Amino acid sequence: MNRHIGLFGGTFNPPHVGHLIIAQEACSQLKLDEVWWMPVSKPPHKNAVNEVTDQHRISMVEKTIGNNNHFSLSLLEFERSGPSYTIDTMRLLTDKYPDVTFTFIMGGDMVHSLDSWHQIDQLKELVQFAGVGRENYPVDDHWKKYNVKHVEVPRIAVSSTFIRSKCKKDENIRYYVTDGVWDFIKENRLYE
Repeated sequence: MNRHIGLFGGTFNPPHVGHLIIAQEACSQLKLDEVWWMPVSKPPHKNAVNEVTDQHRISMVEKTIGNNNHFSLSLLEFERSGPSYTIDTMRLLTDKYPDVTFTFIMGGDMVHSLDSWHQIDQLKELVQFAGVGRENYPVDDHWKKYNVKHVEVPRIAVSSTFIRSKCKKDENIRYYVTDGVWDFIKENRLYE
């Protein structure tokens, strides 16, 4: 039987309830068997983040996904060196799992940047894209050009940047993250 796996990549610095809602809605609406959360090691489109270690981010993802049997953690991005391009990830995954159909889950802002992705024409042959609408990034011709499936999620104005900013100001972030992540951030004095 062919499995259908969603790939949910990001820096997850930190992972928050918005990420959980996106992963759950994608899993449900796209009828995915699982969602693999893939923290990226060296995202080519972001500056290096020195505030937390890779292990901190991995631990926070583990605490976020908890015991949800539809979510799992993939460390594939940490098993390679150099910049993390999606095309390289997809080549590895399709070789390793030829019986799996993969869908790459992303925000609407990323859909609008697909034109600039490394080897995008080859990439769109290897993976289905699914996008989550975001404010200021409408479902438009960008979505059609790359056959991006739309995942409808409630709009929650929470982001990792917002959470880090609240932490720097010593403001409460409880309920923006899971209890496990909230405790982990406090215990490790992250983002202060």
